[in-house]
Amino acid sequence: MAKIRDAGTGKYVTEEYGKKHPKTTVKETDKSAPKKSPPKTPKKK
Repeated sequence: MAKIRDAGTGKYVTEEYGKKHPKTTVKETDKSAPKKSPPKTPKKK
C-alpha cells in the first residue's frame, strides 16, 4: 500500500492532494519484511 506524505510538513495527505501537488509530495511504499525460508534438514543416508 502506498502512502503519500507532504515533503514540507512530513504529514500524510490524501491521494487527491498528492496528485494536485506532485512537486511537494512524496509517495512512499510499505515494504514488508522478507519471508524466512524454513530451516534445512540434513539428508539421511
